[in-house]
Amino acid sequence: MSEFHAPADQAANATMRKIVTFRVDQRTFGIDVAAVREIKGWHPATPLPHVPPHVRGVINLRGMILAVYDLRARIGLGITAATPAHVILVVDVHERVAGLLVDAVSDIIDVPASAVRPPPDVQTCDQMLSGVVIVGEEVVSLLALDRAVDANPLVNTYPTLPSEAA
Repeated sequence: MSEFHAPADQAANATMRKIVTFRVDQRTFGIDVAAVREIKGWHPATPLPHVPPHVRGVINLRGMILAVYDLRARIGLGITAATPAHVILVVDVHERVAGLLVDAVSDIIDVPASAVRPPPDVQTCDQMLSGVVIVGEEVVSLLALDRAVDANPLVNTYPTLPSEAA
């Protein structure tokens, strides 16, 4: 993936954003590098009852219980068949930490803030993306972490199915 290069003056450098890019089902996404705590190899999560399908469960990360979200499922592409090649991006989302299951981390790129465009005017894009940026020939979708990760992952906010009501 190509990288944007900042002009020499400091004012231009102040408007640059560092973005971690990653892949999910042949699509490239990005988040601000400051939101990433670490990148961890895939480890099976302990499933939780009554959570949305995109919540894989929880893992113990050095004594901290971390909810793991399947980003592929979250964007409507089905459940990830996780392998050792998959990774968990451990990210800060406001005042909590969460894990995002992704196919692979690609790169860290420098992007001028002025190059970030609003997401397409499509209802689901507005909910999941904070913007898009063109890098070479590729469109990188910038993920809105606060909207991609449920506010309360342990509460099922989806309607109860008739078979669960009994």
